[in-house]
Amino acid sequence: MALYNKVNREELKKRLQEESIQRTTLSFYRYVIVDDPQLLRDTLFRQWKELNILGRIYVAREGINAQMSVPVANWDRFLELLYADIRFKEIPLKIAVEDDGKSFYRLTIKVRPKIVADGLDDGAFDVTNVGTHLTAREFNDAMEQEGTLVVDMRNHYESEIGHFENAITPYADTFREELPMVSELLKDKKDQKILLYCTGGIRCEKASAYLKHQGFKDVNQLHGGIIDYARQIKAQGLPTKFKGKNFVFDERLGEQISGEVISTCHQCGATCDTHTNCANEACHLLFIQCEACSTKFQGCCTPDCVDTLSLPEEERRIRRKQAAKNDSLSVYKSRLRPDLREILKEDRSQKTEFRRKAE
Repeated sequence: MALYNKVNREELKKRLQEESIQRTTLSFYRYVIVDDPQLLRDTLFRQWKELNILGRIYVAREGINAQMSVPVANWDRFLELLYADIRFKEIPLKIAVEDDGKSFYRLTIKVRPKIVADGLDDGAFDVTNVGTHLTAREFNDAMEQEGTLVVDMRNHYESEIGHFENAITPYADTFREELPMVSELLKDKKDQKILLYCTGGIRCEKASAYLKHQGFKDVNQLHGGIIDYARQIKAQGLPTKFKGKNFVFDERLGEQISGEVISTCHQCGATCDTHTNCANEACHLLFIQCEACSTKFQGCCTPDCVDTLSLPEEERRIRRKQAAKNDSLSVYKSRLRPDLREILKEDRSQKTEFRRKAE
């Protein structure tokens, strides 16, 4: 068996859409010492390929971080194999809130320096000295306490479509960027109760240890993240303090939690919380686009990308290769990013100006 995927993306997506089996989308992580990440990676690939599992998994010396889709018929065998490894015994699984079985179209397992890129020197502080884990009920109750600060440890494009009431939502593109930003924002609040949350809990594990090392006294984190919070409030009939949609890193790009739409289309300002990637593959920028603008701009983020999309496929292919060779893709995106970054702000005049340029 080849230990990597050999089928192109278009074919894999076609197969997934035609698939009739039921699947369960889930995520899990664990910080645990892995002596040989490459061996673990290859072992998991063999096992999960046989079970027709799809997903995106990162393995590092510090542990595992997985988002995946498992055929319901193979669920028991998957758990049997996973729990057979003592390092992953009874590892908590976060099951998707909304799931059409089309979350991933291929199996990708990569060895990385870290399971979450954080830019930290973990040897400089105790990464196991994490904050207090709170259930959904405890998190709700803590939010009601005077002086409590709720901090979103996700990227700005995640918090834009959904976040907890009155949460601090730093305007950060990456977790690496956000950690020092949060520490600076809260530097005069070290004696207050801090509540951290993220998608599934993994970023808060590192963030809570980092903040405690920075001298914060009362650091807490939502156990299981937003995904498990949604499960708990439903199972226990609790009120939800999360507003909007939870961004997820798979083909779905989001799970509705409260039924509210709190964000707007980046191109026309209409109420919308649907993320998409620019149809121009040389750009592929992630942004929010309503159905009307998707039709008008052919799934692209700017008129420039629409123009590129209209070129013959051979010309587009050449341009993609040239962009990769010249490392100009990052330059191209940086040119687009200021427009979209401005739109994400609340100032309506900036949105109006962008729409005028787009037209």
